[in-house]
Amino acid sequence: MDGNRMSAARRHLMSWGVGRALPGRPGQEDAGAATVVLENPRHLAEVLGSDLVGPHTVVLTPGRAPERADVPGPLVVGYQGSLSEPGGDLSIDDSFFLQTQDYATSAYMSVIGATLVRVTEEADFEAFLADADRARAEGEFAAFATDPAVQLADVSALGAGPASDGPATRLYVGEEGGLSTSPWGRRLGVLGDGFASVVAAWDRANAETAHPCAVALGDTVPEDVRTAALTERPWLGRYLAALAAVRELRARGLDGVRVSGFGGRLAPDPAGPSGAAGPSGAADADDAGLPLLLWTDEAAYVHAPGAGRTFRVGLQAGVLAETLLVCGSLDAAAEHADRDRLREVEAFFAEAGVELRSAGLLGAGA
Repeated sequence: MDGNRMSAARRHLMSWGVGRALPGRPGQEDAGAATVVLENPRHLAEVLGSDLVGPHTVVLTPGRAPERADVPGPLVVGYQGSLSEPGGDLSIDDSFFLQTQDYATSAYMSVIGATLVRVTEEADFEAFLADADRARAEGEFAAFATDPAVQLADVSALGAGPASDGPATRLYVGEEGGLSTSPWGRRLGVLGDGFASVVAAWDRANAETAHPCAVALGDTVPEDVRTAALTERPWLGRYLAALAAVRELRARGLDGVRVSGFGGRLAPDPAGPSGAAGPSGAADADDAGLPLLLWTDEAAYVHAPGAGRTFRVGLQAGVLAETLLVCGSLDAAAEHADRDRLREVEAFFAEAGVELRSAGLLGAGA
């Protein structure tokens, strides 16, 4: 496989595992799924003949992909191994390898390459919640979860929301032809069903729950258990964003990274004393879309989750950015720091396309 095709296969595979759409994907929802993974190669012909796929879909199938030279349409990629068995390994052309690991035992495993960590049973979900609670209270993140080689699967069902998940992003075709978005997902249909009916089933499932996505872990965690856990922890989306931010800084070789609002703050908290769940009323307590303030002994970092960008600033500028994030408005922040310096920091990030307060608070403060 040439380099461009391999690169596309890798990007689509990770998008499928995590449940996050690839940026700039061409086409609309009526163009089928961006990525389809088959468990059984006998289903390939039926999938390719359906509207589950479009011209830009990447289809991963067990075994060797059939020769399709000069044939327009989906890119078909063969793989060896498994994407559904915990502890299993997948390989493509003996040049890319991906391990799938269940969450509960990942803390005891050595990460030796690209790894997708999954919730495969309720015990995994409980372990995920325990790690999240510890990070929120103590600022201690599980080492494996922030390893640059690790990605958490199905984050839409773990508190990140369904914004870019769903059948347009990914489909899984099980051994008997059942359709879902993941190997442990709620069934959305079977081969032979049209793409529109699969999308409608996904929409119905999520309309019935207070915390989408109700599909990705639908056959693993009882929906009432998942919903209760997410209701109790409205900050889980922010926790998942924090994991990604720490992971990025670790990939740059930075250790000892702290995250504001998780076990403490860079500076004395302007909104009140830090506690297990952060300050009461802090504007950045639960909003997964707001930037995160991270720091080491040498510098501070502002990470914008939506844009996937991280900015390095001095520690004093980091304190000012944190004050704006915690207070939610320039006026409120100015009660704790110099207004002109706060305005300079806010303007710097605004020029870079990063707002340090939520959309609902953008009108607050001059």
